Amino acid sequence: MDETGRKITKIAREASKFTLRMMKEEGVGTAEFDFIHFIRHNPGVTQAKVIEQLKIDKGAAARRAASLESKGYLYRKPNPKDGRSQLLYATEKAEQLKNSKAHIESVFYEWLLAELPEDEKVPFLKTLDKIYWRSKEQRRAEFKDVSKLVETGESDMAETDGETDER
Repeated sequence: MDETGRKITKIAREASKFTLRMMKEEGVGTAEFDFIHFIRHNPGVTQAKVIEQLKIDKGAAARRAASLESKGYLYRKPNPKDGRSQLLYATEKAEQLKNSKAHIESVFYEWLLAELPEDEKVPFLKTLDKIYWRSKEQRRAEFKDVSKLVETGESDMAETDGETDER
């Protein structure tokens, strides 16, 4: 049984909805933000690699790249190893967008925590930090332990397709 009720996921989803609403004012949608994020973390990447990693089709990638380039979020350089392709780089404007997203998320999470008394907030944040690092370590290990639980069915976690809330 999932004791968390998937609330961490649900909170992150609400933060994402709020962040995307605020970012739309900057003219960037979810798919474009994912594209920018990947390029920021992989400067000089080819469009083919973006397609492979983000699992999008060639046409969608070309449209996103062109749109983001016209908005000033990325630029291209010729690929010295392959004259047919270009390397993609994030601009300073894209870096500011990252900072903007982080700021918006921070405001949301600070707002969530604002009503917690200090004696509840401190241990909650300490526990949250432990959970975060456990998750990060598992990702770095290619999710091997969690994958085994899913594959063998050893976990007693109940799978649900629907969203349920007690409210």
